[in-house]
Amino acid sequence: MGYRKWEHKSLRLERYDYSSEGSYFVTGVTRNRECVLGEVRENLTVLSAIGEVVLRCWLELPSVFPNVSLDEFQIMPDHFHGIVVLWKNRGNLISQIATDSDEIPTGIDADSFGPQTNWPLMKNPKPVLGKVLRHFKAKATKTIHDDHDPFFGWQGRFHDRIIRDEAELDRIRQYIRDNPLHWSIDREKGGIR
Repeated sequence: MGYRKWEHKSLRLERYDYSSEGSYFVTGVTRNRECVLGEVRENLTVLSAIGEVVLRCWLELPSVFPNVSLDEFQIMPDHFHGIVVLWKNRGNLISQIATDSDEIPTGIDADSFGPQTNWPLMKNPKPVLGKVLRHFKAKATKTIHDDHDPFFGWQGRFHDRIIRDEAELDRIRQYIRDNPLHWSIDREKGGIR
C-alpha cells in the first residue's frame, strides 16, 4: 500500500459563480466544536469576550465589502449562522444590515453557472462568498489570538446554501432566530442547529 492523497469533496455547488447576486445561508463551526463563543441562558446567547470579537468582525463585513449586506445571524457557543447578501452594483447605497423591507435577492440565475471569472485588474472586485467568509474568519481568529486565546480556531470549511426564494428565506430566518431555543435539545443529540 502506498501513500494515498485524501481529496475532500467540495461542499460548493459545482460550476456556480459564488460572486452572483443573491442571498446565502452560511454556518461556521469552532475547531473541535469548542463552546468558546458564549453560552445559552434562558434561550438567549450570552456572548463571551471571544464571541464579542466574532460579532464585531461579522458586523464589519459590509464596510470591507461594499457590495455585501447582512441579514439575520446568530452566534451560538460553538458555531454561527448568518445570511450574507451579495449585490451586483448597490455598493454603499445599501444599509449594512438588511431589513425585512429590503428586497433581498434570492434564487439561482442561469447566468450564475459556468466558468468562474477572474477579476485581477479591478480595484474593487466583486465579492465572492468564500472570500468574504475567509476574511471574516481570519480577522476574527487574528484578533482572538492577539487579545484572548492563542489556541482558538475554526473548522477549516464552512457550510453554505443558496437561498432560492422568499419562502426559503423566511424559513431560514426563523431557523436562525430559533437556534438558542433548541440549543439544549441539540446538544443532547450531538448535532448543530
